[in-house]
Amino acid sequence: MGLRLPRSLLSRNIALLVALVALSQVCSLAVLLHFVQRPRIERASIIFADYVKLLDTTLASMPPDEGRAAAARLDAHKALPPTLDTPAEAHPSLVAFFRTWQRDVFVEALQRHLPPDLLVRWDASHDETVPPAAGAAAQERLWIRLHAAAEPVWIALPMTADARASGITTALILSAVLALLAALTGYLLQRHINRPLRQLARAARRVSAGETPPPLPTDGPTEIAQVSLAFNQMTEALKQAEATRALMLAGVSHDIRTPLTKLRLAIAMALPRGSNDALVASSESYLDQIDTILQQFMDYAGSGEREAPQAGDLNALAGQLVADFAGLGHEFDFDEGELPVFAFRPIAVMRLLMNLMQNAVNYGRTGLTIRTWRDGDTACVIVADRGNGIRAEELERLKSPFSRGANARTHSGGSGLGLAIVERIARLHGGSLAFRDREGGGLEAVVRLPLTLPSSSRNGAPPAAHA
Repeated sequence: MGLRLPRSLLSRNIALLVALVALSQVCSLAVLLHFVQRPRIERASIIFADYVKLLDTTLASMPPDEGRAAAARLDAHKALPPTLDTPAEAHPSLVAFFRTWQRDVFVEALQRHLPPDLLVRWDASHDETVPPAAGAAAQERLWIRLHAAAEPVWIALPMTADARASGITTALILSAVLALLAALTGYLLQRHINRPLRQLARAARRVSAGETPPPLPTDGPTEIAQVSLAFNQMTEALKQAEATRALMLAGVSHDIRTPLTKLRLAIAMALPRGSNDALVASSESYLDQIDTILQQFMDYAGSGEREAPQAGDLNALAGQLVADFAGLGHEFDFDEGELPVFAFRPIAVMRLLMNLMQNAVNYGRTGLTIRTWRDGDTACVIVADRGNGIRAEELERLKSPFSRGANARTHSGGSGLGLAIVERIARLHGGSLAFRDREGGGLEAVVRLPLTLPSSSRNGAPPAAHA
């Protein structure tokens, strides 16, 4: 299994910084031990070796009785204590490691500077017969074999501070504090760098929701400032493109509908009523189809972004549409669930429901039903029918612009934008559109709208120009 890196840039930079600090501390400690601590221990061993040789010479030169008396005062033993080969249990730690390393280096250097017959042994056991002087370190003893009255004796000699890890603990604590300080500093710097990136992400989400965010500040680091400046330029370009698109659509709508109106008048004047009613009805039907397609294009281009949300009753809106469709001869069963008043764009949501209901009328024909209910923090609406249904692989495709189902060939009055408009309006509210097979046959279109609009959807985009 490969190494899994943190997902966020902040975590990766902090991990890298901690690793670099740890590596630098390890290298620093290695340099400290080899070039600073080891020479100190070597010098201490030379001084200690001179002290041991002087003591051995002094004891050896004394008369036998005086030598034995002096050795007794030094608490000399004819043999090493039995606990010498039983090391004291110690918890593994860096301090214990450095103590062991310094002890081994000191004993090795001391033995090297002493004559071969002066042996050295380190007693790391806790001898209860020796009162501790200053903690556990004072109970460790260095046994050296000397000569008193021509007899070898073992004497425990006090150790110098250079042979112990007296400064190692402080060095380790200082290294850990410096590492934490470096990590904390890196964390604060990275948070400072990430702040404009978070602002950029929020602004990008607002742009994707159809809003125009305020310009990003460009007074940060050079790299971030360049990205913010490029984003501001892109936002301004999109704003100009949106204004151009709105103006173009308004112009197209005006320029196409004007000749359509003139064409209706020309047909009415050229073909008086009763002369050729079939041709007039066919011509007016084609004109209505052109007008419907044009309106669908306009609806898809707008889809409610410029409409401000307001508190409303979704059940009342759905009930009004059910009544309107009933007046046109299309009866919908309305199963009204309990829904609170919540904010949505009423015209956009009305267009959403109308498109779904019109699709149910066109392609389902029977079993027309609308049902509403609340699911947690979401308002749900189902528009269902008992038509021939649709294949599962077509469901998502129909939400794309200009896509039509196989059973839509007999209905030529649309452009394949109806469900795309529904999908776009649902996403504008932070909701979703899904299709599923209806139990007993038919199709259900399920729309979910959050009862609380996301922050990026609360304010509409600026209004477009009108013709």
